[in-house]
Amino acid sequence: MGKNLIIQRRGRGTSTYRAPSHRYYGKISYRSYDEAERNAVTYGKIVDLLACPGHIAPLAQVKYESQEEVLLSAPLKLKVGDIVASGASAPVQIGNVLPLKNIPEGTEIYNLECHPGDGGKLVRTAGVFARVIGKMGEGVLVRLPSKKQKLFVGDCRATIGVIAGDGRMEKPFLKAGKRMHAMRARNKLYPQTSGVAMNAVDHPFGSGRGRHAGKPKTAPRWAPSGRNVGLIRARRTGRRR
Repeated sequence: MGKNLIIQRRGRGTSTYRAPSHRYYGKISYRSYDEAERNAVTYGKIVDLLACPGHIAPLAQVKYESQEEVLLSAPLKLKVGDIVASGASAPVQIGNVLPLKNIPEGTEIYNLECHPGDGGKLVRTAGVFARVIGKMGEGVLVRLPSKKQKLFVGDCRATIGVIAGDGRMEKPFLKAGKRMHAMRARNKLYPQTSGVAMNAVDHPFGSGRGRHAGKPKTAPRWAPSGRNVGLIRARRTGRRR
């Protein structure tokens, strides 16, 4: 009888595969979507720049005039003590948070909201940015880092600038231990063993002479959870008539 696959063990949510979120500084989010955000402006000061183990990019701790403190992804060219603004009337400067409808075309932005007030969901990794490329009625067209274009509601907020930490991939890990600690800090499984390198009892693709699956990589249609591994099955087969 076979054993549980790694993906099955992760799904249980035991301590082995649980992220150490108690070591994180907090969640990246914007100010509450109040009346000041919709029609006015609120100024804040960058209190500290933090290196959170749960985030790739450095975080900026901002304290606003309303005594509200938030964590934002720090943009390039920003330092402790700088003043940032948030709201519809905020100036278009690096680190400021504005609705997309008030951002000029061609501006580099990040941490976009999918819906007004959700705190930012897209373009959040180190060194990336999106760009406002046009406005269509009540919507704003944005080119994402994947080069795809997406239409957003004009009231969705975004931060001006480029996220710091763009040289992260230029420095190699050099040692397996360094990478292991980096992966463990974010609950990423390391090292990852290929299924074809396992024994037959550990994985459906295991065993055999040489590293080959020995069977189709698309799982059968009614495969149980322990066999449902490999490639995503096609919705239909055969010629379309």
